[in-house]
Amino acid sequence: MKAMLFAAGLGTRLKPFTDHHPKALAEVNGKTLLEHNIRYLQRFGIEDVVVNVHHFGDQIIEVIEENSGFGSWVTISDERDEVLETGGGLKKAAEHFRDEESFLVMNVDVLTNLDLNKLIEEHNRNLAFATLAVMDRDSSRKLLFDHQMILCGWENKETGKQRIVRPTSFRSMAFSGIQILTPQILDMPFEGKFSMIDVYLHFAEEYLIKGFDHTGNVFIDVGKPDSLEKASYLFE
Repeated sequence: MKAMLFAAGLGTRLKPFTDHHPKALAEVNGKTLLEHNIRYLQRFGIEDVVVNVHHFGDQIIEVIEENSGFGSWVTISDERDEVLETGGGLKKAAEHFRDEESFLVMNVDVLTNLDLNKLIEEHNRNLAFATLAVMDRDSSRKLLFDHQMILCGWENKETGKQRIVRPTSFRSMAFSGIQILTPQILDMPFEGKFSMIDVYLHFAEEYLIKGFDHTGNVFIDVGKPDSLEKASYLFE
């Protein structure tokens, strides 16, 4: 299986570090988030990785080259001319995944002990269009699922805004930024800068997009300096 690491974001929550560096190069116990997640993928046999770059992209490319991809085959998807967000970033890198049965995509700034084999097995068992790793945890934005964990919508809990694609009773879950996708999703009807959430809500009306609940796993969204310190106690 191939994978993509989203590493192009501006990382504004990690200022002042990201005033001079990309968030992917923030360190936990002497290893960058980029290295942590490349090695995390390796533990599940995933060694062919696409990394998109924008903010201080030269630094990421240099680190990958100096470390020979940390033992993986790493391809750069260059977004230095324009930040495209998650959806636009995947669409730009689509050529790398069209021949796959399925592929994994994850944010570079999350750390977890989620067993990816279980996520992949669940995706294959359901013959899903996409399978999204989610948790029951605090988050200002949540995905909405029915009792079968089929995606039905999205909500912003701070503003009360909702986008509902399948009217039913809901269970709200926080997205972990890890997903297994089928290549058909690459035919997304959007251009330029857009989020993967827009893609999921578009396709959820017609296709099976499932949530995979991994509540109980260790998980940190390494978005702020204090989360880096917390992560240092949990991840070697």
